Amino acid sequence: MVSFTHDSTGTPEGAWRDAGLDALKDLDPRAIPGEDGHVVVVSAHPDDEALAAAGLIQRAITGGAHVTVLLCTAGEASHPNSPTHSPQQLADLRLQEMRRALAHLGRDEQLTLDYLGMHDGAVVASGSALDAALLRAIRSTNRPTVLAVTYAADGHTDHEAVGVSGRRVAALAGVPLLEFPIWYWHWAPPSDPRWREFERLELTAQEVAGKRAALAEHVSQIQPLSEQPGDEVLLTESVRAHFDRDFELFRFTPVVELGSTSAQEVFDDLYRRDKDPWAYVDSWYERRKRAVTRASLPRERYERAVEAGCSIGVLTQDLADRCSSVVGLDASSEALELARARLSGLNRVELRLAQLPRDWDFHPASLDLVVVSEIGYFLTEDELTQLLTAAWNSLSPHGHLLLCHWLGPIDGWPLDGHRVHELARPITQEPPLIHHRESAFLLEVFEKKE
Repeated sequence: MVSFTHDSTGTPEGAWRDAGLDALKDLDPRAIPGEDGHVVVVSAHPDDEALAAAGLIQRAITGGAHVTVLLCTAGEASHPNSPTHSPQQLADLRLQEMRRALAHLGRDEQLTLDYLGMHDGAVVASGSALDAALLRAIRSTNRPTVLAVTYAADGHTDHEAVGVSGRRVAALAGVPLLEFPIWYWHWAPPSDPRWREFERLELTAQEVAGKRAALAEHVSQIQPLSEQPGDEVLLTESVRAHFDRDFELFRFTPVVELGSTSAQEVFDDLYRRDKDPWAYVDSWYERRKRAVTRASLPRERYERAVEAGCSIGVLTQDLADRCSSVVGLDASSEALELARARLSGLNRVELRLAQLPRDWDFHPASLDLVVVSEIGYFLTEDELTQLLTAAWNSLSPHGHLLLCHWLGPIDGWPLDGHRVHELARPITQEPPLIHHRESAFLLEVFEKKE
């Protein structure tokens, strides 16, 4: 995490202009949906959207789209040493300012505010809840949706938590992603190459006026709360200069054509941005699901196992405790590097880069256990059928095929968890030996007869 303060000497706006900010390419037209579209804008704090996405909001609404603004926190920690305002008073004040600001950006029937009530400074602790909120907002309508979030490398812990969640959810839901930087302009030097990824949304005079009017409503941030120490202005003139532009800047990630052929590109990019994009390590859901998976293995010990889609190696590590040898396969070289670091010293684990089903190369009757967990819906129906057939043929008599998949909607990917397990039935031609279903996931174990 970058260390900076709002009142430190930051990078002047002129330095960015001199470096070529005005020469960045125009924003991809796919980034803003047209009539009957939907834009979900996620702000960590009140004023994030006014600073960096007010033009985007206006442009979308003018084009006939609906905009949902998800506000994570009330920004109650903006002045932690204030002698005049308690955190609750700041929260009430900033929420009022937020509502007044949004009134400058669009009509009520096209603009919805949803306050999530998370703690300022601790959004990262609400990772799974934030993911769920983003998914709900995306799936609340059948309109074509674009997700816009604070930049995942912004240097502020809350902004980065929102950005990481946005990247994770956009990949999962199959929607385009926009990221808008805020504090990055303050602490980063023009020598940092990441700003060259941003694209410009040129604003009309009316959009600039709306943006300035919206920001002016955040009085608690652009003016001192009082003359006393601890009530100083948060957004200084030098900071606000980065947003008094006639354009806004976004990092745009379009939807990639999905299936096994795109898996390496999609997931390499995802793991470069977030070393644990599905919170395998910290999420209670993931930890509990792994415990259920371990408990569902019918045998105490297995000789040779293969895990298809091993990711960063968390489940692989658990399987190694029950198996003499484990081969972990994944399409992402980035994920495999993280897995190698996690599993270093475990000689019974082998990790391989593999695009499945193409790279499945195990001999018939050579395996005792195959685990296909949370990857089936990232393949097309034909690809998954080929993979399950190859895995089933690779099992020795009384070997086990374990399938485990989330049952929620999988927007943008070929299949969902229900269909993944349905496709296994004609291949195994046996009812599952173990069938464990919860509201969130389905786990089944199939045993191959002699």
